[in-house]
Amino acid sequence: MRTTLTPDFYQLFAVLLVVAVAVLLVTVAVTDSLFLRLRGHWPLRRRPTPRTMPSVPDKGRTAPRTTRTPVPR
Repeated sequence: MRTTLTPDFYQLFAVLLVVAVAVLLVTVAVTDSLFLRLRGHWPLRRRPTPRTMPSVPDKGRTAPRTTRTPVPR
């Protein structure tokens, strides 16, 4: 038994495909916005900047630089 695909089938298929893509895009946009909104409430972990943690002390005595030697394992 042989069946042929009619123009009505292609039209319905195209409509369903467009609707499915539209639903997918809306779902992704909504979940993305919710994720970003929730992420905005998380505390930020910032790395220390040179202004907050200077590498060289302003005053006082510092220990001399040492070179590391390889440790045999």
